[in-house]
Amino acid sequence: MEVKKAFKILGIIALGLLLVAYNLNSPEQDNSHTHESGSTDGHSHYSNHLNTDGHKLIFPSRTPDRIITNLTAVPESSFAVNWRTNQQIELGVLQVTLATDGPEFIMDGVRTIDATTESFENKNRNEPLVKANFHSVLVKGLKANTTYVYRVGNGDTESDKLWSEWFQFTTARDASSEEPFSFIYFGDAQNHVKSMWSRVIRNSYKKFPEVDFMLHAGDLIESRDANLEWGEWFYAGSFIHATVPSMMTPGNHEYVKKPSPALSTLWRPQFTLPKNGPSEILSETSYVIDYQNLKMISVDAPALMIEDIDASIQVKWLDSVLANNTKKWTAITLHYPIFSTKTNRDNKELRDMLKPLIDKYKVDLVLQGHDHTYARGEVSNNTSGETITDDAGTIYAVSVSGPKMYESKDGKWMERRGEYTQLFQIITIGKDSLSYEAYTPIGNLYDAFDLIKKDGKKKLVNRVPETSQRFKKDFIKE
Repeated sequence: MEVKKAFKILGIIALGLLLVAYNLNSPEQDNSHTHESGSTDGHSHYSNHLNTDGHKLIFPSRTPDRIITNLTAVPESSFAVNWRTNQQIELGVLQVTLATDGPEFIMDGVRTIDATTESFENKNRNEPLVKANFHSVLVKGLKANTTYVYRVGNGDTESDKLWSEWFQFTTARDASSEEPFSFIYFGDAQNHVKSMWSRVIRNSYKKFPEVDFMLHAGDLIESRDANLEWGEWFYAGSFIHATVPSMMTPGNHEYVKKPSPALSTLWRPQFTLPKNGPSEILSETSYVIDYQNLKMISVDAPALMIEDIDASIQVKWLDSVLANNTKKWTAITLHYPIFSTKTNRDNKELRDMLKPLIDKYKVDLVLQGHDHTYARGEVSNNTSGETITDDAGTIYAVSVSGPKMYESKDGKWMERRGEYTQLFQIITIGKDSLSYEAYTPIGNLYDAFDLIKKDGKKKLVNRVPETSQRFKKDFIKE
């Protein structure tokens, strides 16, 4: 027993010495930034733009920023990571290993993966030229429902100064699991993202820290290629983006209209989303993810309305995906609403394309944005516009998370409506139930319902709070 005790003590001492050595070999934080010329000082890496508003959000440095994890097509065994540096960092790497109770994860088993690196530059209107390298890694071969740690950097294992911190990330449960999981759904962030959207995403995470992923229904920012606005979006989410995986569908503000319609040049460098959509032009905008017993489908709504893109390709693809669906629950996210909630707006062409498929395959949930109001209701597969509770039809939701607000129009299909209200929605899916709750940024419940699906039928149970619906006229007097 004394020998075993001695070996145990020696082991603890050895681990302590190794950690000390590790810390000694890691220089203090380097607060200098690199100039465009490549020199360093204690100020800015773009010295000519010290007076540029938000320059720390716009310009990259050698240290990784805009770090984000995205869901993959197989989230139980993989995840994707993207980040940005300046162009001095020509090679990006990711290190990943199993998380441990202490710092011993750094001692053994750390896997290093080279990133795919893309050099990029753009000059949005009223902004200076920005040059950056975007790095991405698809981490594969992971265990389901397992917590890992990862960090990203330039590969210099002798120094910590050009690495991110270590982030924790948990993979999805096995695809056959019937354990409940949850995700947060955001409508448009779009405007004043750092100033007024940050509290929404941060308080959603504070209220539901165990959330499995986040979904953004388009119009993440206002001006497609604005580096300052994208910098604000990443700043608002901060470490949440790096630890809770995201999926996003593009909105019209992610598209450029002139000289010809095109997706934001920053979309694909910044995100790594599934490439299982209908065509190359719709890669990483129209795609499908199987998350346990849910099939989640992103439909690129702006592309459906652009004359230069063949809408029939995406419609046929969606038909095929739904026809071959084996998952119990099905949700579609798209930016433009099937049933518009804003006054003087209707998306009849979009509805004519998609609603027949939604009805035919009895899609459970459609999550949308664009109209900067709130509405949620059930549309029967048999009688459009009628709200029922037995053998329920598809539930449609339109929501907004940013501060830009419109006035809405009432509709027979709506169970709950609202204006001038920032919201996030937590959706929890189990074996036979789907629970939906909409919250304001200060944590007030604004809307709720449950779907119970058994024996081929769905029952809708409304849990609408007794509080009054909110409308612009209650706050803004004409």
